Amino acid sequence: MLDMDSIYSEHAKLVYKFLISLCHETDTAEELTQETFHQAVRCANKYNGNCKVSTWLCQIAKIYGTKN
Repeated sequence: MLDMDSIYSEHAKLVYKFLISLCHETDTAEELTQETFHQAVRCANKYNGNCKVSTWLCQIAKIYGTKN
């Protein structure tokens, strides 16, 4: 089981910076960062460890970051 509190602490800035690079808006990037972690919690059981957690999170962020 993933420790999402630790994962958030370790990766939130990286996800935020990634989303800034996609949307170029700080407020939007903040909202999308929260949405990314919300979705990560919802599908944490699907994370199989085949990639780094940061890669998995950025893939989730990319899905939501490109919807706007």
